[in-house]
This record gives sequence, C-alpha cells and structure tokens, in this order.
Amino acid sequence: MNEDQLDFDIVIVGAGFAGVFQLHKLRALGFSVVLLEAGSGLGGIWHWNCYPGARVDSHVPVYEFSDEELWRDWYWDERFPDWKALRSYFAYLDDKWDLSRDIKFDTRVTGATWNEDGATWHVATDKGDAVRCRFMVVCTGFASKPHLPDFDGLDDFSGISTHTARWPQEGIDMTGLRVGIIGTGASGVQVTQEAAKVAASVTVFQRTPIMALAMQQRALTRDEQDHAKAGYPAIFQTRTETFAGFDIIRSDHGAFDVDDDERRAGFERMWQAGGFTFWAGNYGDVMIDEAANRTAYDFWRGKVHERVNDPAVAEILAPTEPPHPFGVKRPSLEQTYYDLFNQANVTLVDLQANPIKRITAAGVRTAATEHEFDLIVLATGFDAVTGGLTSIDFEGTNGRRLKASWADGVHTHLGLASVGFPNLIYLYGPQSPSGFCNGPTCAEVQGGWVIDLLTHLRDRGVTRIEATQEAEQAWSEQVAMISEMSLFTKADSWYMGANIPGKKRELLNYPGGIPLYADQCRTSAANGYSGFELAKGPTRSTEAG
Repeated sequence: MNEDQLDFDIVIVGAGFAGVFQLHKLRALGFSVVLLEAGSGLGGIWHWNCYPGARVDSHVPVYEFSDEELWRDWYWDERFPDWKALRSYFAYLDDKWDLSRDIKFDTRVTGATWNEDGATWHVATDKGDAVRCRFMVVCTGFASKPHLPDFDGLDDFSGISTHTARWPQEGIDMTGLRVGIIGTGASGVQVTQEAAKVAASVTVFQRTPIMALAMQQRALTRDEQDHAKAGYPAIFQTRTETFAGFDIIRSDHGAFDVDDDERRAGFERMWQAGGFTFWAGNYGDVMIDEAANRTAYDFWRGKVHERVNDPAVAEILAPTEPPHPFGVKRPSLEQTYYDLFNQANVTLVDLQANPIKRITAAGVRTAATEHEFDLIVLATGFDAVTGGLTSIDFEGTNGRRLKASWADGVHTHLGLASVGFPNLIYLYGPQSPSGFCNGPTCAEVQGGWVIDLLTHLRDRGVTRIEATQEAEQAWSEQVAMISEMSLFTKADSWYMGANIPGKKRELLNYPGGIPLYADQCRTSAANGYSGFELAKGPTRSTEAG
C-alpha cells in the first residue's frame, strides 16, 4: 500500500444495531469501511447476552429495523424475543446485507491515536493490527463494559462464578445447583426466573428493590404478524416522535387531572398493556412531580404485594416508602419474578439489613450467616454509557486522552463528538438519548444523521471535523438543565453513573427525548453543521491539551 494511501475511509467499532447499520449504509455510498468487533459474531449485546432468560425489553416490531426489505419476510415467535431470536435476526441481517465480508471478528480495539499532520486516526487492536482511517465511528453501546464489584475473596470461590454479560457461550446447566444471584436489575430478574425452575435452591441478594413491570409476554403467530404489517410504517414513524423511541404515547393528562377511580383505571389499562407502557405511557407529570410519581409507585407496590404470600418478603421487595421515585431507574420487565418468592427453593436476602462481607470458598458470607453455592451469578450491571468508550485508549490532539478528559464529567456536542478528538464520532453514547431509547430506533435516527454528515464532508472535500468548546458547553448545560427538571437525579442509578465507585454523579443520557434531540441535530446540519469546525486539510487544533 502506498504510504500516503489510507487503509480505510472509516473504521466502525462494534457490530450491534448501530454498527451494522453504519456499515450497510456507508458501504452502499461508496466509502471504504471495515468494522472491528470484539465478539465472535454479530449482535453486540446480543452476542454477549446468552444467560438463561436473556431477552429484550422492547416489544416488536419496535425492536427491529424499519426497512421494509427486512421486515416484510421476517417473523418473531414472541412479543419480547429472547437472545436466541435476536441472534437469528442478526444472521438474517447478515444474509440480506452481506455484512460479515467487511467485519473482523474476535478483534478488540485497544487504542487509537490522532495524527494531526495527516488528519487520520491510527487504530490498534489486540491482534496487533495497525489501521489508518480518516474517520472513526464507535458503536460500543451503553452496556459493553461489565461492572464487577470489588468483593473480597471472589477469587477464592471454589464453584463457578460469572457475570451475566460474560456468560459462557456453551451455557451453564443450573439443574440441581445451589445458585446465588447478586443483583436485581434486568439480568438478575431474568436469571432468577429461569434458575428457580430447575435449581435446588436460589438465593437472591437485593441491595435496592427493582421496580419491575409486567412484561405481558405472549406468542405471536405468522398470520397475526402478516395482518399487523400493514401498520408497521406508522409504528416506525411513531417511534421517531416519542420520548423513548417506542410506539407508546404518554398521556397528556397529569395524575391529578382525574379522580382517584379514573387514575386507578388508567394505571390498570397501562399495566395490562404490558412492557414499558406503565413507564413510557404514564401520566405526563409522573416523571417530574413527586406527588404524581408516588401514585404510580403505590399502584405498582400493590401489584407486587398481591402476588407475594409473606408480607415481610413483600415489604422488602416493594417497601411502603419508595427507595427512590418510580421510573428513575430503568424498570425491568418480569413474567414470574415476584411469584417465585412463594417457592420453597427461593430465598431473598436484603443487603441493606444484611450486607455481604466477603466471598468464601464455599459461597457468600453476609453479616448474619454464610450461604453455600455451586454457582454465583454476578448480575451487577455495567460501567454504563461511557465505559465502552473509555476502555479504548483514545489519544486525541495534544496528547489528550478521552478517559482523562471525561474524568471530571462528560462533555460532548449533540452526544456525538468531543473537543480534542477530531473525526471521532460515537453513537448511542453519553449525552445522547442512548439509555432512554431502544437500539434500532437510535441506530436509525442518530445513525442516519451521522451518515448524512459523513457524506456531506466527503462531497465537499472536508477532511477534519471537531466539536467546538462553545457548543460542547452549551450542550452539557442543556443536559444538566433538563435533568434538574426531572426526577432522574433523585436515584443513585447507572443513568447517573452512581453505580461505579469514583465516577462523577451526573445524568449520562440526554433527557429531552428523541424528537427534541433529532430536531437539534437537524438544525445543526441545516446551519452547515453548526457547533463543529470543518477544515479541508490537516489543520492543527488550537485548543489546550
């Protein structure tokens, strides 16, 4: 290869929804593109999430691409598909879009260094690759870096221990095992539901109650889907017009605009609709007014207590006083979770009253006793939103490193780019809708804008783009302002980065919703990509390192 010739126009990192969408579209537009993926297959989180019970919390057809060439001949078996169905969907995408020919699997990007003289990124991988590109589009997602709490003695455990996000691809047979599950987020709820069917015993360690909602799962027939497909274009349009990218419309009424009976009837309709309807489609003031929020919490609590026989256990699962406002932590969806605590083989440990002291060779020692296990499941979440990006050693202008740059707080423009890191674009990342949105919707709304941007730059000979300091500051101020108007700041959630020791407590996702976000992206484009500095040749940055 000629020394002055780039290896690729664009390097994409990550083969989830955002990454494969970028690869398919950019390749069709004539860009030279390669996608680097740490896993051995397509799917992003759906390659890694293969633990028992893993399934999506967004109903179909919301959780798929809107391209009719894809959905016309694709069918799901369930309203909320499991990980196996999602892998099949990505295999279908591969067949339709011929993705794998431009993907290097089992290749983890370890670092990337900006070269100002050539206006290029030099990308390094764990395989020893050294790739040069003009632009990097990083699609690592908001849940790609598992969080392992620093439990004393974890290496001493003589049985099997695994994080749900690193479940062995060959699986683990839990039949007859004594299983301990630490954490009650989505993966903890899902593993518990499966383990309780076959394990000799299941012990659930709960730090904070999960406000899980009724999934209302059901099978889907082909005839039913064929009939429904006439309405798919309208559904895909609606998901671009709602806060979280669903076809769920939030009520125009406040919780106290109706009397108690009508409000309870409204709550019941939302509950029976299932999925995120009780969250994303609730009364308009539930996420901004604590009194309105309390009415939703009390309704949820009543639903839990109806299903749990032991009042003391029910109170731990759904306490009289909420640990935080309803919905400010992402709700999980459950099918049988609360019923399981009526089974003789399922035990709940309240870590607020009885904290873990250490992991032992035999199991888990709490302040009160020692629990013996054959399998310990760490359902302990992720260094969410930023972790996938900061785990790559990005070195930008003047030696600036992304991890250090964000150490005192995230700063971006449009949740897409940061000062000091030219030609680096990240999707589904910090200060974008990410954790408040579902993957396919963001891949198309946010990703489509990025594709238009890259095409604009190429067609005008622009070789360098960088966010401005002023735009970055204004965007961060907007995120902070909107977050203070909501109740999200009132919980120590991964939304706030509060689950990771030492991480700054701040709202990591854009809280204004998909329509407002997309409108501001379009405004930037219409104004010649305002908030960015564009240059047609290598130009040294003047910002301080």
